[in-house]
Amino acid sequence: MFKGCGTALVTPFAEDGSLDEAALRRLVRRQVRGGVHFLVPGGTTGESPTLSHSEHLRLVEVTLEEAGPAPVVAGCGGYDTASVCRLARDLARLGAQGLLSVTPYYNKPTRQGLFEHYSAIASATDLPIIVYNVPGRTSCNVQPDLLRRLADLETVVGVKEASGNIAQMGQACQLAPPGFAVLSGDDSVTLPLMALGGSGVISVVSNEVPGPMARLCERALAGDFAGARELHRRYLALMDANFCETSPGPVKVALELMGVLDEARYRLPMTRPSDASCAHLARVLSDLGLLADTGVGVSPGEQD
Repeated sequence: MFKGCGTALVTPFAEDGSLDEAALRRLVRRQVRGGVHFLVPGGTTGESPTLSHSEHLRLVEVTLEEAGPAPVVAGCGGYDTASVCRLARDLARLGAQGLLSVTPYYNKPTRQGLFEHYSAIASATDLPIIVYNVPGRTSCNVQPDLLRRLADLETVVGVKEASGNIAQMGQACQLAPPGFAVLSGDDSVTLPLMALGGSGVISVVSNEVPGPMARLCERALAGDFAGARELHRRYLALMDANFCETSPGPVKVALELMGVLDEARYRLPMTRPSDASCAHLARVLSDLGLLADTGVGVSPGEQD
């Protein structure tokens, strides 16, 4: 189920700081039109640590209402296992088709602690679980041998691998059992990971260009690496620009510049990127013909 391009959706906020449901519905519909293969609301790209429990559930509920045939993999992570299990049960009741669960951050659990953490989530719900490994943000790394052990849990079906270590990613592909999804957590590494046997990406850049990222993954899955490489090269500068400052700061500005969001709004401690970073994003978008004043910003998913 979880192959190809899944979009780590940004969370749009209204002027008063509340969840902007109308903007969220537009974002989700745009993703579906672009052909992404699944949607991931309420992840860390969606600023989930700043959402209340009820807001988190509403975010996923609205996404489900607009997602149509696209599966919804709801963000469900944190450093308190009991709270994560409660959220998992509530997301299952809403009808989410899967969970993306980032490793506990700050408290740096041991290998056994990680195993028991995911075992507890798996016991709390029958939903398929994708482990999110992003040691640069969590100070916690799921090594390939531990991942293989986690894969023996019936409902742990994949990993979002954002270690930045291509050798580790290759080992994960090699050790993963059949049907286990190894997904890139970094857009710029999607193509090399898929060449090693990876299944796709949970993407930031597909917020901006859902269609091209979906097609990049489709081509790679079909063995058309020349075609996938063409799209990778075309959008690599945008993939990199999205991380010129801490994500999701830049991608929200890009969506504003494209006319997809009325305004990039954040919840503290996230803030708007610097003027220099915003200018850099504008240059990259202009080079791709994606600025709102070019007339194509509203539907870049239709471009190759």
